[in-house]
Amino acid sequence: MKRVNIDQLHSIGGERLKENDTFSFRCGPDLSCFGRCCRNLNLFLNPYDIVRLRKNLNIASSCFLDEYTDVVLRPSSHFPDVLLTMSDNDEKTCPFLSADGCAVYPDRPDTCRMFPIEYGVLYGEHDNDAENVYIFRPPEFCAGRREQTVWTPLSWAGDQEAEPYNRMTRRWGDVKRYFGNDPWGGRGPDGPKGKMAFMAAYNIDSFREFVFKSSFLNRYKVKHALLGSLERDDEILLEFAFQWILHVLWNVESRLFSLKNRRF
Repeated sequence: MKRVNIDQLHSIGGERLKENDTFSFRCGPDLSCFGRCCRNLNLFLNPYDIVRLRKNLNIASSCFLDEYTDVVLRPSSHFPDVLLTMSDNDEKTCPFLSADGCAVYPDRPDTCRMFPIEYGVLYGEHDNDAENVYIFRPPEFCAGRREQTVWTPLSWAGDQEAEPYNRMTRRWGDVKRYFGNDPWGGRGPDGPKGKMAFMAAYNIDSFREFVFKSSFLNRYKVKHALLGSLERDDEILLEFAFQWILHVLWNVESRLFSLKNRRF
């Protein structure tokens, strides 16, 4: 998901679609371009992408981060981005591209899942003034754009089982908005708070250990009915992590937890 402002919208290119506008597209191994879009990518991974990919690969999130990602800090941001590391070959292929297609297809990232639609959010002046933006922009080599199967952005998302991805990507986008301002007090994201925030967002296994094996529950009151879900449900734990980041860095109140010296 991209954060979009109104000034950028007209320069992005492609065809902007509303939720129920139509476009034609089909992808499959019978098309001449199959797999060509999985090469030489700047593929930004959102936290939920990593939650799903590390589970698909049956590895810890820390191992996934070490083996499959590059962490970069862009000049315009106060929080690092995580990109999928391409393979070290001439074509810089996605590490999960196999001869038969995507080897992690059931858990492919949101960007791949929504292709050829690019999904973003247009934010207005107020926090709750936001609009989903859908851009139809397949590359020129894409033969699927000339197929006759008709979709809307919503029907395509449903077909691709993208709803939980879109929802969690939007949640993360709402957190990332806050990083338009520097929360680090001059210490940067490599300081203690920055490292904790990155861990909460991108290392779900370490964050779960932090919640249950550190002094976290001595300092925070968490609704009892929620604790079991946090132990077993990655999506619920990730939403919890997002709220914790907002609380720690910007003192945003949470409906899921409170400091023990405050009333719920």
